[in-house]
Amino acid sequence: MPRDFLTGARDAYDVIVIGGGLGGLTCANLLGRSGHRVLLLEQHYKLGGLATWFKRPGGRIFDISLHGFPVGMIKSCRRYWTSEIADSIVPLRRIRFDNPMFSLTTTFDRVDFTRLLIDRFRLERAAVESFFERARGMRFYDDQSTTVGDLFESFFPGREDVVRLLMEPITYANGSTLEDPAIAYGIVFSNFMSKGVYIYEGGTDGLIARMGRELRRNGVDIRIRCPAERIVAEGRRVRGVVVRGRFIGARAVVSNASLHATLFRLLDRQQVDPAFLEEAESVRLNNSSTQVYMALKPEESIDESTGDLLFSSTARSFRTESLLGRDITSRTFSFYYPRTRPHAPPRHVIVSSTNARYEDWVGLPDDEYARRKRILMETTLDALDRYVPRARDRIEHVEAATPRTFERYTGHPSGTSFGTKFEGLKVSRGVPEQVRGLYHAGSVGIIMSGWLGAINYGVIVANEVENQLMAESRTRVPANDA
Repeated sequence: MPRDFLTGARDAYDVIVIGGGLGGLTCANLLGRSGHRVLLLEQHYKLGGLATWFKRPGGRIFDISLHGFPVGMIKSCRRYWTSEIADSIVPLRRIRFDNPMFSLTTTFDRVDFTRLLIDRFRLERAAVESFFERARGMRFYDDQSTTVGDLFESFFPGREDVVRLLMEPITYANGSTLEDPAIAYGIVFSNFMSKGVYIYEGGTDGLIARMGRELRRNGVDIRIRCPAERIVAEGRRVRGVVVRGRFIGARAVVSNASLHATLFRLLDRQQVDPAFLEEAESVRLNNSSTQVYMALKPEESIDESTGDLLFSSTARSFRTESLLGRDITSRTFSFYYPRTRPHAPPRHVIVSSTNARYEDWVGLPDDEYARRKRILMETTLDALDRYVPRARDRIEHVEAATPRTFERYTGHPSGTSFGTKFEGLKVSRGVPEQVRGLYHAGSVGIIMSGWLGAINYGVIVANEVENQLMAESRTRVPANDA
């Protein structure tokens, strides 16, 4: 008989969390820690969402999304997860840029970027300091009419080289473009610029394993291979979730699925105002990605002077279109040295990431899709050879992922890597006003993208759910007093 992944599950919980991305995991953990009965439903066979990994024979482990995040992850993980997790977050020291405009290495913090911008790019200190202060002072409720391009032009007019230095890493981190609202860039940039880029020592598999253990210690009922089929609401009030054909009741439901899937696939549209749905339909999706995973032979190694993150490009200037086009000119190479997983067999792994359009990959015949993946891998190996000489001879395993891959394994519409554009944040925050007891905690808006954004948004939603449950408990009449 097929396994019943809901065996032993209750008929009702205080809270059901749909989706085990970092936002959903954090929300479930905090609510479980507070003593609430929490059910976590994950459609995949492992937790993490895009914070995930896969294994291949021979001790090869490839991280899908690991390099890197800002120092704020340490504080958030210590407060909302465990000190054990926080203590394993360590800085990356060698961030490299190599393109026709400049080639340099940086620690990627405010002190070093200030030095580079003044000494290398010959900018006035006053302009550099003013830019950093402007970015640091941005808040999500600020004016959205100023674009990222406008912001750069106001501080560094005509300096495309400066734009490239300041923009390429953030585009890699969360898909930001020159046409997006300036606040969507500024908040993320200032977070990274405070003290640089960090990584989890132990790999994504180690992180998610520790999070899973903490969830179980806090009483969260975790169910994998359990995709939610429907969010049940009556009279604009959430009642529960249908999963694997079974209804399970809940006082609150938190969807960590994509915003579009939550509103247009899981929820009955009759429960939501037409004007709200119209606003939600206009929310734009962020772009997707391609990745190429490469493992060196066990006897081969890479000198760490190669860098931890390498922003490599052959394009003469920084353009959003060139970052998304099929003719790839810009790649971000993430180098994973044995110190990434100090307790595992010593292996050197490289992941190449590029932003990509879903429409360039969807709908292709199988043979054409396979041909384009081969081209993606071959051209990536060609580009890598500049930094890892004789790369083809030293690498024993290569494979690729496309927007179709990400759509298949995450369920994200169009395989989006960063959720929705900035306007999605307002819609996400408005979900509980439409259906009482229903919340959304997915990747919405550049601010909430990335590991730290996902965790912190899970915290925000957990606090709102906690307030709802407490308010209902205060007004509930005990049965023996009725």
